[in-house]
Amino acid sequence: MGLDGVAASVRTAASEVFGDRVEQAVGYVELLERHGVERGLIGPREVDRLWERHVLNSAVIGERIPDGARVVDVGSGAGLPGVPLAISRPDLDIVLLEPMARRVDWLAEVAEKLELPITVVRGRAEERQVREELGGADVVTARAVAPLARLAGWCLPLVRAQGALVALKGASAGEEIERDRVAVRKAGGGEPEVFECGAKVLEVPSTVVVIHRLPPKPSRPRGRRS
Repeated sequence: MGLDGVAASVRTAASEVFGDRVEQAVGYVELLERHGVERGLIGPREVDRLWERHVLNSAVIGERIPDGARVVDVGSGAGLPGVPLAISRPDLDIVLLEPMARRVDWLAEVAEKLELPITVVRGRAEERQVREELGGADVVTARAVAPLARLAGWCLPLVRAQGALVALKGASAGEEIERDRVAVRKAGGGEPEVFECGAKVLEVPSTVVVIHRLPPKPSRPRGRRS
């Protein structure tokens, strides 16, 4: 597809979001078009809306990620949002975490073909080895992985104190927050906040929920026995 067969508004958005790296983004879309359905990465109906619904939608969440951050993309799957982030924000140190071997192979191929300096790790966020290896991230991202309560329980242990979980969510983000606020707090998170990303370039901005990890509470000193 490239950018020739898409609306002018999408071409403009792609140029603004990816800048001089837009050809890398085109390459990523072409790989998804060629292999995404047959390898179970995307549904057949998604092929015609890869740019606006998936690639640009993912890249713009970089608005909520600080410069030079170490980012772990949990349940990366087809590379969303991690690969568009890596293209649009080369300053980020990005790890794609994915449990399925065939998807890990795909992500490694994408990184090699597009010459992206990203790391691909096979595993689940809740695994002890993964937490030891990848813990202390500035930001953890996730897209279409799990409801907020489970997502916080899996992802916040990977985040350093004062770092953040940046979760791509839909229109029901506010309802999820109301339902899962207590679980998020128990997982070590602060008050969830909802933001729109890409409002200046996308017709439909991306909705993200940002949850900062609270510093651990100091332990109470034990009183001396007389």
